[in-house]
Amino acid sequence: MKIKAGIIGATGYAGAELVRILLTHPEAEIAAISSVSFEGKKLSEVYPSYKELCDMECGTQDEVVEKSDVIFAALPHGLSQELAAQCDKAGKAFIDLGADFRLESEEEYRQWYGCEFLDHDLHKRAVYGLPELFRENIQGKRIIANPGCYTTGAPLALAPAVKAGLVSTEGIIVDSKSGVTGAGRKPSQGNHYPELNEGFHAYKVANHRHTPEIEQTLSKLSGKKVTITFVPHLLPVNRGIISTCYARINDGVRFEQIREEYEKFYKNEFFVRVLPDGANADIHNIKYSNFCDISLHHDKRTNTLVAISAIDNMVKGAAGQAIQNMNIIFGLDEKTGLVIVPPAF
Repeated sequence: MKIKAGIIGATGYAGAELVRILLTHPEAEIAAISSVSFEGKKLSEVYPSYKELCDMECGTQDEVVEKSDVIFAALPHGLSQELAAQCDKAGKAFIDLGADFRLESEEEYRQWYGCEFLDHDLHKRAVYGLPELFRENIQGKRIIANPGCYTTGAPLALAPAVKAGLVSTEGIIVDSKSGVTGAGRKPSQGNHYPELNEGFHAYKVANHRHTPEIEQTLSKLSGKKVTITFVPHLLPVNRGIISTCYARINDGVRFEQIREEYEKFYKNEFFVRVLPDGANADIHNIKYSNFCDISLHHDKRTNTLVAISAIDNMVKGAAGQAIQNMNIIFGLDEKTGLVIVPPAF
């Protein structure tokens, strides 16, 4: 019997991407979808590309919970905690693509998002769903905090070096560039075409909400508190995130050791591809896929590791990773429904 999947917030970019991938998942089927903005409308009316593929009408949140085994919430922060409690009470799996369960510290959640933990027990039972780093924590759990886009690409770029103690955890810099879909579907001046096209700029410099989430992951890996400088930029493209991460190599560590550690660390990770020397991670090569490409570089003058990751922010940075988490909690092969070949051109 197929897993019945429900999507709350199905008409946003992440929700629509969940639909796109789940439509071809061999072990799951979409049971119900909802959207506050388009309730009663067919999804194919909102996204004509889904005509005769998903003509399902957007119902209510309660209908989605009732009809589904697993509920994906593609909602802005602050809207998922009560929904998670509803799913938990109904015995349903809940995967949150928003930020409500990502931070373990309520103080940090309050500082960066202006919200409180509504149910501390629920937060204690929620697990952070970055499979390549925390797979064992995800297995058997029912409340999953699906990491965001920057918070997937940057930690994957740095994880092997940080965990093995090959680089200093002081002075790490993460410089990321994202496609505009990361801003969501709701129009704003910043993603208005004349404002965005032929431009390129940083935003929320050293003040982005994903900063504490990246630090939380790196701190867990290193075993001590890690503080980073994080600067995101907006690229005039639809999809993709490039994260260029800088970390000082520790004394006595050779760059060859670092490469060996990365290849060993990700040897059995299908969705992480460590590129050979001389190659550069490129968002072109991961588009529409759940892959993360990582290229490694050595600045010999300053003895700095430059680790660059490329992901599709809508797939590995959102919907694809959420489905990867669904596969884990339901005991499926992680690759199920996610072997999506990036276009060659």
